[in-house]
Amino acid sequence: MTACVMESVEIGASDGAVRRAGIAIAADGSYAARLTLGTNGGAGSPSPDAREQGRDAEEGQGAGAAWFPERWTLDGPEPYAVPLPLDQPEEPDTGVLPLADGRVLIHRRVADRQAFSLLYPTGPGTGELPLGAVECPELTLLPPSPDGTSAYALAPGEHGTTLWLVAGGAFGPEPVATLRGRCTGGVWLDRTGRLLALDRELDGVVKAVAVDLERRGEVSPLLQLAEGSNDRLLLADADSGLLLIRSDAPGRDLLGWGVLGSARPVRFPECLRPAGHVVTPFAAQPGQVLMPESCAVAMRIDGPAGTWVGTWRPSARRLHQQPPPEGWLAGAGLWSREGVLQLPYVTGTMPCGVARLEVPREAPRDVPPDTWHGVTPGVRPESATEPAQPEAAGGDGSERRPTRLAYKPVPLQQAPLTGRTAAG
Repeated sequence: MTACVMESVEIGASDGAVRRAGIAIAADGSYAARLTLGTNGGAGSPSPDAREQGRDAEEGQGAGAAWFPERWTLDGPEPYAVPLPLDQPEEPDTGVLPLADGRVLIHRRVADRQAFSLLYPTGPGTGELPLGAVECPELTLLPPSPDGTSAYALAPGEHGTTLWLVAGGAFGPEPVATLRGRCTGGVWLDRTGRLLALDRELDGVVKAVAVDLERRGEVSPLLQLAEGSNDRLLLADADSGLLLIRSDAPGRDLLGWGVLGSARPVRFPECLRPAGHVVTPFAAQPGQVLMPESCAVAMRIDGPAGTWVGTWRPSARRLHQQPPPEGWLAGAGLWSREGVLQLPYVTGTMPCGVARLEVPREAPRDVPPDTWHGVTPGVRPESATEPAQPEAAGGDGSERRPTRLAYKPVPLQQAPLTGRTAAG
């Protein structure tokens, strides 16, 4: 299963907005973890909207409400949650990350120190295994590693960004490499946890680079669409090689797709650029080996009418849209190999739920091409389409297309193995 969401991840959108996912899902889809607010270790979880809008912790929760970690089990017949409260309540900015063995990594900020522990259920209580701390004022957890046992984080500094192994090492947190520039993002490129893509800013330009963790953080170019363009990697599927990219190489910031290890250009479909809406990919369908155009991608769509779910395949040229389940932890979800999208949600009567959406493989034939079905209050659009003609590799999608710009990602088989630089 492929998912690209985690607690405290800040997803930069084209409008400068920040999108937060309210739960972290392990790379294999077995467990998830989130920070929740309640009393007595489980009662009164807040709505996702209340968390995302940053309301006061006590609002609507009554006396004694406190933040605590919660682990979800997702690989059984039905999902269920296990609260992991300790004697002291957590801060609202505490980070959590699930491991494949069922333990939950917790990240706490204590003054200028970043402390890490592993939490696990012990009958009626919660066990804690301290891992150590990192001396730095700022640190961000990366998405769960595909190996299921390791956890990494980025710490910006005066001379670059340090990549830390915060769980899975022999002696607590340990630095992996210090990379030049300011690095953000974090997308895994393989199934073993060796190749990590980061968005690195150097001299005011952002380019995605590949970091080889087995070679002490050697860095190679990954995306170079144009010399001065800002090219960020948002999502990657290791099975199909599909990449979801945000770049201003066409003249403005657009969402596009490419294929690792291929000479195909990066394309910017018109259906992924609806006016007045922000589209952010968060999960890709696994198991589509060597078939990137058949790989389904789940999108979070933010617009004037609220937030809802979109699904898209490169071959369909259509963005299907569906209302999310009530209480959806927006921006979170995972696919099954069969193409069923699973969305976690929380309501007052369902503290741990997963809604399953069947996604159509073919676009409906009765929808006119090149249309975006706008949003009116209380109404969700069904699909956005683009013309049944070759996609533009760049530009704004207008009818005049005198030239095509072939932007290409660096092939995966070349990026980690040639043109290497020392760490950073």
